[in-house]
Amino acid sequence: MTQVLSSAIGYPRIGENREWKKTLERFWKGSISEEDLLKDMKKIRLTHLQKQNNLGIDLIPVGDFSLYDHVLDTAFMFGLIPSRFKKRDYSITTYFDIARGNDESVASEMTKWFNTNYHYIVPEIQLDQTPELTHNYQLQYFKEAKEELGLTTKPVLLGPITFVKLAKGYREADAGPLLEKLVPLYIQVLQELISAGADWIQVDEPILCTSVSKKDLQLFKEVYHSIHQQLPGAKILLQTYFEAIDHYEEIISLPVAGIGLDFVHDEGANLEALKKHGFPKDKTLAGGLINGRNIWRTDLEEKLAQVEEILSETQSLIVQPSCSLLHVPVTVETEQELDPELKNGLAFADQKLEEVTLLTRGINNGRDLIEEELAVQKEKRNQLWALKQNTSDRLSEGTVHMTKRNRDYQTRKKLQEAFFKIPLLPTTTIGSLPQTKGIRQARSKWRQGEWSDSYYETFIENNISEWINRQEELGLDVLVHGEFERNDMVEFFGEKLEGFAFTRFGWVQSYGSRCVKPPIIYTDVAWKEAMTVKEICYAQSLTNKPVKGMLTGPITILNWSFVREDITRFNVAKQIALALEKEIKALEEQEIRMIQVDEPALREGLPLKTEKQNLYLEQAVYAFKLATSSVKNETQIHTHMCYSEFGEIMETINQLDADVISIEAARSHGEIIADFETHSYEKGIGLGVYDIHSPRIPQVEEMKTNIQRALQVLDPRQFWINPDCGLKTRGVEETETALANMVMASKKIREQIKQSVQE
Repeated sequence: MTQVLSSAIGYPRIGENREWKKTLERFWKGSISEEDLLKDMKKIRLTHLQKQNNLGIDLIPVGDFSLYDHVLDTAFMFGLIPSRFKKRDYSITTYFDIARGNDESVASEMTKWFNTNYHYIVPEIQLDQTPELTHNYQLQYFKEAKEELGLTTKPVLLGPITFVKLAKGYREADAGPLLEKLVPLYIQVLQELISAGADWIQVDEPILCTSVSKKDLQLFKEVYHSIHQQLPGAKILLQTYFEAIDHYEEIISLPVAGIGLDFVHDEGANLEALKKHGFPKDKTLAGGLINGRNIWRTDLEEKLAQVEEILSETQSLIVQPSCSLLHVPVTVETEQELDPELKNGLAFADQKLEEVTLLTRGINNGRDLIEEELAVQKEKRNQLWALKQNTSDRLSEGTVHMTKRNRDYQTRKKLQEAFFKIPLLPTTTIGSLPQTKGIRQARSKWRQGEWSDSYYETFIENNISEWINRQEELGLDVLVHGEFERNDMVEFFGEKLEGFAFTRFGWVQSYGSRCVKPPIIYTDVAWKEAMTVKEICYAQSLTNKPVKGMLTGPITILNWSFVREDITRFNVAKQIALALEKEIKALEEQEIRMIQVDEPALREGLPLKTEKQNLYLEQAVYAFKLATSSVKNETQIHTHMCYSEFGEIMETINQLDADVISIEAARSHGEIIADFETHSYEKGIGLGVYDIHSPRIPQVEEMKTNIQRALQVLDPRQFWINPDCGLKTRGVEETETALANMVMASKKIREQIKQSVQE
């Protein structure tokens, strides 16, 4: 057997102290020049490469780094700039305009990267466009690593078929012709890399882990045979992740030098196929053996046993994480405030690469030489398990829990209309309002003990009062308290529930420069005391208009956390749901009758294989209804969802039985509305009329157009007017201007409807 190599598929961009994020935001604010941006980004990039080298990784990836998003990088590299960006040049300004929008043009759509919490910019491919290679970023980064650090790295490209499948703007039948245009450009990129001295080149095709059709499989055969014909000696590593591959025999027969398989999230299917069908002797298997998506230390003894099974079927092996480490924090070493026993059981990106190299050494040099290190790892894992409680059956507590509302929607609707008396096309927001630098600083002072609880609470109440007044002045019909007391929509609730732990520096990238700090669920989840009642009731006391109670739903809390693995995720979801049910009852007891239970990540956890999706959706619906079904008929349950292909889960949305759902729709407004042309939906719905992820402020007429388009398929009596998502990240002035335009647009449409009825 040849020497086993260690490898990384991708590394977090953001840096230990989020220096990547801070650099981007300084540039966007005009604090640094483009030259300074590129200089600082290069420094960050090289630091990450050097760190991986110091950790002992043999195949260090380049091209996984990005100024915003790797899918956008691929589109930009091939000159696929949407026509509405009139300059259509290849400047950094245009690059960021596509991602964030500008005064004239809406940003490109953003959606989830498979079933993760990372968001990518959706490529827009127009058939009249001719792709061209504008700049070989991978070549630039490869040469940079070689010249600056003396490292021969492993270039990483998003594969052509996955790229096309993730794009929009073309018919399915046009996928083949599009690939005919793109593949020669990929060949050019690969040839330039090989000429520069690249050995292994990683080509990511995670689309292979979805339910691939026979037609798509044929595309893979044609594309990779074409590449092989032009570059017969290229050492291409065809990389998959997030699930098992179907069509195992056909895929391992593709003319590439190596195949990367996920042996963590495959539920044993990849290993079973390997043992059943073997592996080509002339290919290298890259085994994803360390979990790249969760943060628990690996049982390396178990992995050594798994490696023995793998090595019985292949002569050439690369050891690596199951996917890019983009989805986990950078290092656990900076977490000085965690319970030491919990900390010992955690492995972030750097620790996972240490596990990769330790496992590789054990394979190459023999288990005996790493026995001491294995014992240390085992002791750390045992300390973590000692922290866990025995899982209690919380579903058996007290009375039977309801998973069905007392009355059907139409009955509830009449009761709610009589109770709330809100106008046609009611205007509202999704929940959060601008969290200014002053608010963030205040929270920091309170957490550090510089401010007392009472002083901080007064500060929060002052902000709530100010924004209740502003919302009334703007003319909004249903108000929110603004969530000024909340750091993050999941972290806030996790801090108040049993079963959660929190890091200080455990940030991961969500989209662009937006980073989140997922909580850690390590033991049973339970409600302790009211979490939101005080602030919501204070806000409601300031106005006669309804103020929504704001909660994060059980599936979103689950999907946006690092979750324990000793019980099923569904059992954890049910524990969270029952905790939220108690909070909803506490709100109802204080006469809060509009309660929004947000599920922006409901679709995010959807399995990639279609045959597994129904069970997940059924469980998601059950958890949501477990939390919400015990409310009174007059209580109006709202929910909010983000970045989803809604037509695919319309029946699930209906089964949630929420009285009102708001959907993030502005970047893909026409497509979302088209879903409602083919799927009937009777309940209240708000299709976001403007995009909050962009600093661009749309005018009244643009919002009117969005509303009118929606009213072509929706009854005015069911349609709510709202922004796309929460306004936490937006500035005060732009928020007020945008909301004023939104209210004006709603009023004008409302008046038009009244006039048409009178006529």
